[in-house]
Amino acid sequence: MIQFENVGLRYGLGPETLSDISFMIPERSFQFLTGPSGAGKTSLLRLILLSLKPTRGIIKLFGEPSYSLESAKLTAFRRRVGVIFQDFRLLDHLSVFANVALPLTVQGREEAGYRAEVMELLHWVGLGDKAQVLPPTLSGGEKQRVAIARALISRPELLLADEPTGNVDPAMARRLLRLFVELHKSGTSVIIATHDLSLMDQYDHARRLVLGDGRLHIYE
Repeated sequence: MIQFENVGLRYGLGPETLSDISFMIPERSFQFLTGPSGAGKTSLLRLILLSLKPTRGIIKLFGEPSYSLESAKLTAFRRRVGVIFQDFRLLDHLSVFANVALPLTVQGREEAGYRAEVMELLHWVGLGDKAQVLPPTLSGGEKQRVAIARALISRPELLLADEPTGNVDPAMARRLLRLFVELHKSGTSVIIATHDLSLMDQYDHARRLVLGDGRLHIYE
């Protein structure tokens, strides 16, 4: 599904942030991406999403090298990927329901066909009673859960989650992890960037990708 070959990333004229990164993400796999603050976890996720270009090396996504993906193909690729950003990226003028349903409306689906699905997911993340409110009225943890529901609603082939439990309490973190695990069991490849060791210990079957000093180390 994803292949990195000797990828390097440099911002400006400074030293490389990431150096000689090589790994493969198989279909239907589950991994945690971890490392100290500033190690480059978010940068690596942005490289996978192709919102950031490598300084050197080759990235292949769904079998295609990134340099061959034209605009139309890139848009189609991103529709196969669910992303949970640290800054949420919700649309403040849309209700919680509309934010979660956005990937489905972009696909051209009618609300009657997905309303029950969206509401079920909102109840799962503890926001069933917030469906019609606007994001500015929510707490940080609630916004995080809206962002998670939006990323999951279209059942993506690949889920990239950047610190998805950073703004929720431990009980909700465990609940959300179960949701990610169930999504994985249904066929989605999952990459969760986190520094929370207790979260990773709850699902010790996952592969761990550890960033440090610009290098990636893999622990099966």
